[in-house]
Amino acid sequence: MPAAHAYHDQAGDAFAAHAADGPHNAYTDRPAMLTLAGDVAGLRILDAGCGGGHYAAELVDREAEVVAVDGSATLVRHARALLGDRAEVQQHDLDAPLEFAADASFDGVVCALVLQHLTDRARFLGEVRRVLRPGGWFLLSTTHPTSDWRYFGGSYFDESWVEFPMADGFTMRFQRMTIESLVSEVLDAGFVLERLVEPRAVETLRAVDPERYERLTERPSFVALRLRRP
Repeated sequence: MPAAHAYHDQAGDAFAAHAADGPHNAYTDRPAMLTLAGDVAGLRILDAGCGGGHYAAELVDREAEVVAVDGSATLVRHARALLGDRAEVQQHDLDAPLEFAADASFDGVVCALVLQHLTDRARFLGEVRRVLRPGGWFLLSTTHPTSDWRYFGGSYFDESWVEFPMADGFTMRFQRMTIESLVSEVLDAGFVLERLVEPRAVETLRAVDPERYERLTERPSFVALRLRRP
């Protein structure tokens, strides 16, 4: 997450708690992203915008070596508490170059629900390509443009910055984008698109929250891509 739009202080605490077992993160986006990752044992992976560290923890459990970064000091604290010494966790603004990472130093990069918050996506995507080894993969998820359109109305092609109210009185600021813009940006950055999925809630949510399960399996909330650096 970039520092300007990161979840700081109480907002960070609330986000970390929600991401741990909330229906959107724990039962929809995270399972889809981990499925796209496949076997990660022995791989060095960058979790760009790690939040409370939940994706990183899953990757470490699958025997990956993980470097996790986020622009929020609050979320970095949560990630360190969750991961302990099992992963390297540091604060970094994703709107700035990834100066801590050498060229071709990662086998994979995970960027879950972060891209829509960045103010210079082209630079970030270029940095991801730089730090990936040739043949390395890049997993990317973001809010589904159709979901944003349903909520905010107006033109589907409106790509303005918006604010979305969250629980506990906090708001999330991000830029709307179309599927065309999303795919064009990653292709222009030099990636090859291997797979595009529209994550649905996993079956286990049905027993936990049947109403949310029905909603998250009937209408799209996120879109996830598996990309490769040639």
